[in-house]
Amino acid sequence: MMLNIDGLRSFLAGDAQADRVVPPTGFTAWLTLFASAAMAFLAVFALALSLATTRLADRWGEELARSSTLRISAPEGQMAAQTDAALRVLETTAGVASARALTTAEQRALLEPWFGPDLPIESLPIPQLIEVIEEGSGFDAAGLRLRLAAEVPGAVLDDHTRWREPLVRAASRLRLLGWISLALIGGAMGAMITLAAGAALAANAQVISVLRLVGARDGYIAQAFVRRFTLRGLTGAAVGMVLGTLAILALPSAEVGGGFLSGLGFQGWHWLWPLLIPPLAAMVAFLATRAAAHRTLGEMS
Repeated sequence: MMLNIDGLRSFLAGDAQADRVVPPTGFTAWLTLFASAAMAFLAVFALALSLATTRLADRWGEELARSSTLRISAPEGQMAAQTDAALRVLETTAGVASARALTTAEQRALLEPWFGPDLPIESLPIPQLIEVIEEGSGFDAAGLRLRLAAEVPGAVLDDHTRWREPLVRAASRLRLLGWISLALIGGAMGAMITLAAGAALAANAQVISVLRLVGARDGYIAQAFVRRFTLRGLTGAAVGMVLGTLAILALPSAEVGGGFLSGLGFQGWHWLWPLLIPPLAAMVAFLATRAAAHRTLGEMS
């Protein structure tokens, strides 16, 4: 049952008499606060992971979809001629915005992570690489391969399809993992608060029996527990959200050309997303405590 405005105001204001039923401190109070803070802290990172992988998938998809690589393998005396011929073919190909042959320094930089900085690239039969940038709807890869086979026998076109799809698929799965993590975090928080609320109700069984003798209804008693545990969940989640956000701020800043971990964070209006965590945590605490209270009170009847 949804609370209306007056009911929400009454819920937040509370009832001093009913609040005495719920222990203000003790194991259950600290368990609720700690569980809410810890789950909110983890939720911030799970949310950051989901948003970062979304950006990563978009960037990988856009960068690899708009570029291709032409690899030319030819004898040393024919390398320059075949490179020039390939560039002429690309200049007259519809859908190609630009094409340029990578310099020796650029090719050395590509090989350096695997072979080190001292690789004698000038004395090795390294293929010549040509970077191809697409425009509009792109070029006809099959038609271009036929032209290259006829005019540049040593050229091999790589349109990055076999690289792009696995990378984008991996990023999408990481994003799904982030959302599943958020759901598991919410479930774990609800389970902990349910246990804490059930323990608090059981510990106050005698007080509850006295309240029933003087005419207190179970709904009145349950509301006291629901209110106290909901506010504890909200408070703990707010603290955890702030700590998690500060931890995200302490990470390396996101860079367009940086690695995945350097981009783990929030950008622009995405910084507003963590503000939703405390209200959602309060909702989880409300539902979990409400269910636990009615179940436990029913068992005490």
